[in-house]
Order: sequence, then C-alpha cells, then structure tokens
Amino acid sequence: MEEIRRIQLTGGSTYIVSLPKRWVEDLGLDKGSRVLIYRDGKNLCIQPLSEEEASQRRILIEVSSETTPESLVRKVVSAYLVGYNVIQVRNPERRIATTQRYAIKDLIRKKLLGIELLSDLPQELTLQVLVGHGELSVKDALRRMSVIAASMHRDAIAALMSDDPELAREVIEMDDEVDRFGLYIIRLLKMAVSDGRVLREIGLSSPRECLGYRLITKSIERMADHAANIAQNSLMMTPMNLSRELLGEIKAMSDSALRVFEDAIEALFKWDYASADRVFEKAEETRQMEARVVQKVIKHAPIEDVPTLRLIIESIRRTAEYGSDIAEIVLNLTIGEEIRD
Repeated sequence: MEEIRRIQLTGGSTYIVSLPKRWVEDLGLDKGSRVLIYRDGKNLCIQPLSEEEASQRRILIEVSSETTPESLVRKVVSAYLVGYNVIQVRNPERRIATTQRYAIKDLIRKKLLGIELLSDLPQELTLQVLVGHGELSVKDALRRMSVIAASMHRDAIAALMSDDPELAREVIEMDDEVDRFGLYIIRLLKMAVSDGRVLREIGLSSPRECLGYRLITKSIERMADHAANIAQNSLMMTPMNLSRELLGEIKAMSDSALRVFEDAIEALFKWDYASADRVFEKAEETRQMEARVVQKVIKHAPIEDVPTLRLIIESIRRTAEYGSDIAEIVLNLTIGEEIRD
C-alpha cells in the first residue's frame, strides 16, 4: 500500500506529515501512541514503538499424540527463525509424549542458541529466547562460526593423519555447534530485514547486506558439513595403510583449501575488496592440486580405500570452493567502495 502526502510546516520550525487513518487503526495505534522515526539512507521510516510487546512476542504450538517429533521440531525451529521470543508447546488433551518432549529438549541443547526451557509441565513446555539482538551481533556470531568450522577441518585431517577415531568423532559432534550459530544468525537476519532497529543492533548498515550474510552463513555451514564428512570417512578406512607421502599430499591440499576459506573470511571482516579478489587465485591452486593427489591415490592407495579417499579429497576441494563463494559475496558487498561513480 502506498499513499502520497505533503509535508506541512507548523510553528515556523517543525515539519509534520499526516498518517492514513486506516493504517493507524490496523496497527492498533491511537492518539498518544509513540512511534520511532529514523533515517535509513535516503529513506525516512516510521515504526510503532512497543519494545515490551516485541520482547515478549509469543506463539502457541498445539500438538496431539499423532504429531511426530520431527514435525514438532520443524515447527519450533520455524518459530525461532521468524523471531518469536516465547514459544509454548501444548497438548490440550493429555500429557506431551515422551518422544516429543525429548525431541524439544535435544533441539534446545544441540541446535538453538540463546533459548532456554522456562517451564516443563505435563501438558506444556515453554521456551524463551534470552539473548538480545545486541548481545551477540551477526558479525561476532559469524566469526565464531567460521573459527569452529576451520577447527573442524583441521582436526578432521589430523584424525586422518594420526588414525585417531576419537578425534574424528569429536569433529562430527562439533557440527551441531556450527548449526547453532547458523540458525541464530538466520533468525537475526530475518528480523533485520523488516526492522530497522534490529538491523542496527546486530551491526549491519543496510537490508542489502542481509542476503549476503545469509549466503555466507550457508557456505560456512556446508564447509563444516564437509569437515564432518572427512572425519566420518576417515573412520571407514585404515589410514596407517597409506604411505606417508600420500598422506602428506592430502595434508598439503587441505592446507591450501583452508587458506582459501580463512582468507575469504578475513576479507569479509576487513571489508576488503582486494583481499577477496586474491582468494580466487589460491582457490585455483587448490583445484590444480586435486588432480595430482587423485592420480597418486589411484596409483598408490589400497584399492579398497580409493573410493573413500576420493570422497575425502572432494570434501577438501569443496572447502576451497565455499571459500571462493564467500569471496565472491564480499566482492559484491564491497564493490561500491572499490569503484566510485
């Protein structure tokens, strides 16, 4: 809906503009209601000021004995992502099933950041988000997420080099921590797109950045998934059957791929177009290394280990590719500062 209104001058020093009556009524406002007026670039924005109501934005999810735990988990995640701060899960007829209750508690523990179980009653669970927008910004969460993902990759390769199954299992478990930060960032970005105050509180300057950060978050999640895949695949073989030379080649390719990823992340936080542009050359080096390593695997690895090693090498290459994807997004975000009109 759009309307054109003229700005009026009153009292010789104050400009005013009238609001359509139906808009005011639809938003539940009235005479004396407070609104927030702020400038977003070349736009002037007017927003109802109801911080107490927003902080307690709540949703009720009703379940029955037929509701599967998987379906319930999806509903809770969706409510979390779109910005609800209080999520009530209720069965109006009987006790919440044990499988449903366990699924929610496991979700909170493994996947959702900043949310706690406030009440655990027979027929109702109440979850509340306790982390405010400004307490952990998108950039801080993304930094932590990328550090964990890079650590997962290093440890996965170390587990392969040293034939350490315990370390490999630790890497697989760390994937949940990356997912927690990923879902938290998506929640903030979804809220920021429609709320200028949230946008500023989470450390971004314009809604345009939200899409870029959303894509970067997805790339980091996928990079962590491939680190977990490397660890999982290392459990399916006996690395000690491989020559030290071949393991060294895999390690060298891994180091190259990880440099691509970490340099792309650093270019993002430096907001540096030139640094992001250099990432692509390093990514090409990793791709060239892949062909050489694959040939050595085919020639020197035990035949039963070749398929698994090919999957490990592919995951290493994908790490570099996700670094390239991040660098490309940084180029798009910073091009305005690189090329002046």
